[in-house]
Amino acid sequence: MTQHGIHHVTAIAGPASRNVGFYTKTLGLRLVKQTVNFDDPGTWHLYYGDEAGSPGTILTFFPWEHVAPGRLGVGETQETVFRVPEGSIGYWTHRFIEKGVAFDPIAKRFGETALSFRDPDGMRLALVAVPGAEREPAWSAGEIAPDHAIRGFHSVSLLLEEAAPTGAVLTDVLGFRQGASEGSTTRFEVPGAGVGGIVDIRAVGGFLKPRPGGGSVHHVAFRAADDAEEAAMAAKLVENHGISPTEQRDRNYFRSIYFREPGHVLFEIATDQPGFAVDEAPADLGRALKLPDFLEPNRARIESVLPALGEPA
Repeated sequence: MTQHGIHHVTAIAGPASRNVGFYTKTLGLRLVKQTVNFDDPGTWHLYYGDEAGSPGTILTFFPWEHVAPGRLGVGETQETVFRVPEGSIGYWTHRFIEKGVAFDPIAKRFGETALSFRDPDGMRLALVAVPGAEREPAWSAGEIAPDHAIRGFHSVSLLLEEAAPTGAVLTDVLGFRQGASEGSTTRFEVPGAGVGGIVDIRAVGGFLKPRPGGGSVHHVAFRAADDAEEAAMAAKLVENHGISPTEQRDRNYFRSIYFREPGHVLFEIATDQPGFAVDEAPADLGRALKLPDFLEPNRARIESVLPALGEPA
């Protein structure tokens, strides 16, 4: 059965070594791929996720050492939200205090308990307690008990002028259904989905425009099972919404098309296949720099300019 929802989220970060330390050690995610930005090969592209880098668990970064901080604005992803077991919010609150992570008071959203926090670049993140998540597989690098480990994405929230035009793309093309509203926020959900099955749209007219930079989300990617489904989704974008996506681009671990949704957020549709084990064994994921064939002849030069990563957890 085709599984819709979030495939991955890609953001902009500062120093790569700091990024690796925070996401693998503080949050306990697995570094599943060391590669480069295929369009800017002097820049790392780092992928974090569960043990296999499953769709719906993958947070990726383009880290630039001296990036200026971004500014949140309308037409941007406001927050990236992870799922944790229902009894884990207290554990994570204490961990953030211990690690010096900035966080907000615990809040209720759509009846769920949420803990919002920031990464070292100011990226807006949250943990949401999900009943039954403790029964799902978990990756733990050792410091975080599996009982409390992150279980992939819960959702992303988008800050937009209005919800309806983007909601039409989510429901008609990307497999979501409109759900409940709470204040100015409307929830869209993939029926029956667990990981990565929610997009919240907060409608705020007249807000400032965003300024991309450190802590900003570059794009949100949604799942397509294969090339045929991706092509069908692209056709719907054109025929039903007047949106022309890019041509398909091979990203080695998935194949992608890109487009600006009506609220101006950059969306991607990415295939589930072939996955991250296509160029290294599952047990070795994230341990070495992997390059696409067209960049392999330039490996020595690329390695000479990439900043050191430090040791992941």
